[in-house]
Amino acid sequence: MTTAQVEYTESELLLSHDYAEPLVAGGVRCHGGFDDEGRYVSPRTRLRGPAIEAWEHQRAEQFGTPVLDVPIDSWPEHFPNVEQSKLLIRRGAPEPIIATLTRIGTVEGFGGMLRLVPVPDMRPLFEEDISGTAIAHLDRGLIEAHARDEAGFEEEAGHDVMWFVARDIAFENPVTADETELMLERMGIRGGPGKPAPLVDVARVLPEEIDPTLEFLVGRMINLLFIEIAAFHTFRWAESVLADTDLVAGDGEAARLVSYIRADETPHVSYLRTALSEMRDRTWIGQRGNRYAGEEMIGLLWDKALQDSLLLRRADNLRITMNEIEHALAGRPDAADLLDEMLSLGTVRRLPDGTVIDIEEPVA
Repeated sequence: MTTAQVEYTESELLLSHDYAEPLVAGGVRCHGGFDDEGRYVSPRTRLRGPAIEAWEHQRAEQFGTPVLDVPIDSWPEHFPNVEQSKLLIRRGAPEPIIATLTRIGTVEGFGGMLRLVPVPDMRPLFEEDISGTAIAHLDRGLIEAHARDEAGFEEEAGHDVMWFVARDIAFENPVTADETELMLERMGIRGGPGKPAPLVDVARVLPEEIDPTLEFLVGRMINLLFIEIAAFHTFRWAESVLADTDLVAGDGEAARLVSYIRADETPHVSYLRTALSEMRDRTWIGQRGNRYAGEEMIGLLWDKALQDSLLLRRADNLRITMNEIEHALAGRPDAADLLDEMLSLGTVRRLPDGTVIDIEEPVA
């Protein structure tokens, strides 16, 4: 059995390391910092990282099951891909890439909503003990740390602002506040950066007697996990594009900033996978006392969320991005040719009715 510490207070899970130097980018104090050897260290990981490792080791020992996971290759590549993005920048149409970076930063700002997701008293909802688990620490630091990472805390900027800083470094402050609002409206995002949309009700898929607050929480966690995993395609794309010093400004600083954001996302994926695996391994108790296999409960929510992510969310992202590309090329005499050339470099096509879809293989 593990002898590592598995009980923590909220304040302990929110502790950061003592940095030799803070992270400052584009004149903005960001969270995280650098150790004595100049290596970036993510915020709030002094005890959060070891805690997640201990909970996962304990779970594997107790239940002997693999941790929940889904390969990143389950999701298609970022659109526009690296070569498509570089083509657009090279041909004087960087606006779609700027718009994408703006959208990412805005969505990251919604991360502050995590702390608004209600967490029920978990102890009576599972037959097996949950002491010293990630489940028991969701509302004791884990969710709050995630929210602070995404939306910032006090004087330190989080991922929302960090994506905007990366954009502004690479493209030399390309947009004004008013232009940002218009851009977000074209992309279907209302309220502007850092102004989250209200929570909405979702259709239930679990038995009626399962606590609805638990179902909402678990569904939200699974969706977040898929978003975090799929986002690694985005990190690869952004780092590659923003590292090209022949096309963008900043001598690679924007790409380095994205790499720090990517490092920050690792504990998010880890705690979500561990907590969800802990729930899968346990027996759920309904409000009338009936027992349900956690594997079945998690499976129902997992399958629905994965389908939504791969189909509905992907379709929305393709449509939004294509709209931005067409907006950027509008009025150019070479618009049609440039669009055809760009599409030839990837696996996305626009059908005659305007629908944008993925295809299996690039067309030469």
